[in-house]
Amino acid sequence: MGDGKGRYRGAGSGLPRESRLAGWLRRRSRDSEPDDSGREDLLLAVAAAGLPLAPAAYPVAYRCSCERIGCPTPGRHPVSFAWQTQSTTDPAQIARWAQGDPEANFITATGMVHDVLDVPLEAGRNALAKLLEQGIEVGPVAEVSGEGEDARALFFTQTRGTPEDEDEWWPCELDCHPETMDEHPGLRWHCRGSYALVPPSRLPGDHAVTWVRGPEHALPEPLTLLGALTDACARYAVDHEEAWPLHH
Repeated sequence: MGDGKGRYRGAGSGLPRESRLAGWLRRRSRDSEPDDSGREDLLLAVAAAGLPLAPAAYPVAYRCSCERIGCPTPGRHPVSFAWQTQSTTDPAQIARWAQGDPEANFITATGMVHDVLDVPLEAGRNALAKLLEQGIEVGPVAEVSGEGEDARALFFTQTRGTPEDEDEWWPCELDCHPETMDEHPGLRWHCRGSYALVPPSRLPGDHAVTWVRGPEHALPEPLTLLGALTDACARYAVDHEEAWPLHH
């Protein structure tokens, strides 16, 4: 289908009038363009809080800018395979990336400075209300809008580091790769070797990643949040008749 550009020149021009569909598509394109106001400032604030960033893909309609046919996670993955070594808090580099590709999303590499506890959005909202009511210090929190299990809440915490007894923890590779989100509706702990999108990121279907509590909040110890989050996820699983993810 043509895009309709240059087809309408007004009454009496002798050229065919632009179709309603072409006009609607162009208006939708304009309406869906990202609002760049404050985008770079938001990214620099994340970097200033010590969270390393790297460029990520972005949605093109319901496809992904990476142009991979059938990309399983459109707009949700890093651009470079070297994202772990590429990620940085250098404001000059982040500004160059942001200005060089105004549509790019950004991810933050976890397990170096911080981790991310990733839960269903409904469970996350319930847990956040409980934590704040109890006076527990909660750090940055972001929401990922979406349908069903795509809707998530992201709790940014200090990193667990590398415990001496690794058996006390579950490694990221087993539970929380971003590309396996539909397999793990419960809590996923993004730590070493993983990443999470940071606001302001856009997702297919007019969905987005936005801050509920910004990066100006200090990163808490993950264990101070873990009880409330696991309880909320357990209630969520029962309410939605979903089995807890025991197999990976």
